[in-house]
Order: sequence, then C-alpha cells, then structure tokens
Amino acid sequence: MQLRPDALDAHLSKPLAPLYVISSDEHLLALEAADKIRKTARAQGLTEREVLTVERSFKWGELLAANQSQSLFGDRKLIELRIPTGKPGKDGGQALQDYAADLSPDNVTLISLPKLDWQTQKAAWVSTLQQAGVYIEIPVVERAQLPAWIGMRLALQKQSADKASLDFIADRVEGNLLAAHQEIQKLALLHPEGKLSFEQIHDAVLNVARYDVFKLNEAMLAGDAARLVRMLEGLKGEGEALPLVLWAVAEEIRTLLKLKSGMAQGKSVGMLLKEYRIWGPRERLMEPALRRMTLPMLESALQEAAQIDKMVKGLRAKAYAGDAWDALLQLGMKLARGA
Repeated sequence: MQLRPDALDAHLSKPLAPLYVISSDEHLLALEAADKIRKTARAQGLTEREVLTVERSFKWGELLAANQSQSLFGDRKLIELRIPTGKPGKDGGQALQDYAADLSPDNVTLISLPKLDWQTQKAAWVSTLQQAGVYIEIPVVERAQLPAWIGMRLALQKQSADKASLDFIADRVEGNLLAAHQEIQKLALLHPEGKLSFEQIHDAVLNVARYDVFKLNEAMLAGDAARLVRMLEGLKGEGEALPLVLWAVAEEIRTLLKLKSGMAQGKSVGMLLKEYRIWGPRERLMEPALRRMTLPMLESALQEAAQIDKMVKGLRAKAYAGDAWDALLQLGMKLARGA
C-alpha cells in the first residue's frame, strides 16, 4: 500500500507492518520518517537492528540471511536495507521480489531509496514492494512551498513569523532543507514562544542556501528576476562550472523554441508538454512563460547563448559583453522579463 507522509504518525499508532519502503531525495524528511519507524519498532519490542547497505561488493544473500537468521537473544529485529543509487540491478531486483514474497513475521524491514526515475518506477521489483509493504514516497519541498513549510515547522515549536520573514528565511536556505531545519531550531533556542520579528530572524539566520543549476531555469520560467540573480551569483560563488550552467539555460531555450514552434503550428500546450515529457514544477511554469516570450525573442536568445559559449571558450573577446557570467545574467534576465 502507498502511504502519504502526513499519514505516517497515525499509521504508527498501530502494530507495525512487516515491510516499509521510503523513497525520497529530501534527506531530512526521509531521515525523520525512518526515525519514527525505528522508534516505534523499539517500542513494539524489536530490540535488535541490522543495517545493510547495497554497495558494489554487496551480496544479496546477506539480505535473505538476515531475514531468516534468529536474533542472538531470540528477539524480533529491525532489518534496514539502504540502496543509495536506487538501482539494485537485475539480481537485486529479483532478490527483492523473492524477499517480499517471504517476509518473516518476527522482523520488520525498512528499505531506503532515493527518488526513483520514471523508468525505474515501472520495474517489477518496485511494484512488488508497493504491494507487499507500506510504500512512502516523500516529495522534495520546492522553493514555492518552502515558506509554508518553514511556517509549519515554526508552529511546531510555538513560534510564528510574517510572510516577509518566512520569505527571507526561504531565500537563505533554498535547496538545503537540513540547514533550514537547523536555522528553525536555532530560533527556538534564541527566542521565546510567540511571533518573531523580522529583525530577530534577520540577525539569526545565516545564508546557507545551496543552489541547483537545474533549478535556475525555474526562476527564469517563473519570471522571478530577483531569485535568478541570487541563484546565478550563488552558483558562481560556489564555483559551479559556467559551461554546465550555460548548457542548462541553452537547453531550456531550445525546449521553449520547440514548444513555441509547435504552438505556431496549432498544437495545444498540453499536447506539446506531453510530447516533450515535461512535468513537475516546469510543467506549471511553461504556459505563462510561453505567453511572455515570442518566437523571434527565443531565436535571438539561442544566438546569444552561442556567443556566450564562444566567450567561455576564449574564442571571442570578453569586451563583447563583459564577463561571461554577466552576459549569461543579462540573457537570463531578458528571458525572465520576456523582453
């Protein structure tokens, strides 16, 4: 069965199921969910814990042996299987199916996976785990959801803040939920319960954001110029490779060109998004972005990206548009503003 993350607490008030699977790229939330299962397991008498990690030298027989072997003191035990890559391979996939078909009533198994790509989600072993156990898929907290998430976490420690303060925190912890958690805990240590002022938050919260080059395009599509500037400066400061950042922007421009050309031929946006397999946050951002951008503008933007690429490779004088990072910033701003 599939279980929503927010339903886990209620579920754990009952006897544990023999198998749990947590799939997520949000490490803090995955860790918190796993800790709740571990705590419940101890409370329900599973006093022994065995942890297995699937690495290159891992033998799948170890998992089957762990399930069949008796605890040293005859106690029930919690078996944890961690698959960091989310790719168990052919032998591993079969081993997981065999394991799920023969679960021991004396044990509880907790399998930890990253977020699985769409192709892996269709694998037989994933379907088997979903049917045999409790499958918890925890989505990433996107930037648009982050202020509300921070507000919820503050409420748990009986504190609150206004929207401007929540946005301020979100800007400084974007892409780093563990840091967000730590900053929120710091506010509980520094200040009493109740509403926090912007000054209290400003003085306490550090700039610990981690910028993902592939999230840069979301700011560009959303027309969020301030976030775009902040992310580009952050990526530059973190030493991100400029060719990779430029490639991500250029690929987005190519995608927008394909969509805009398809629209010019009379195809609907929905049909085009399916054709080019665009989903998630980008799917919601594409239609308003396409309304803001024209075909000639996108064609010009792609030519500008090619010129910046020459600058990066030293094939064109930097005097063309200043520093290559600056030129990329100007290109991104043009796309964000639709002008």
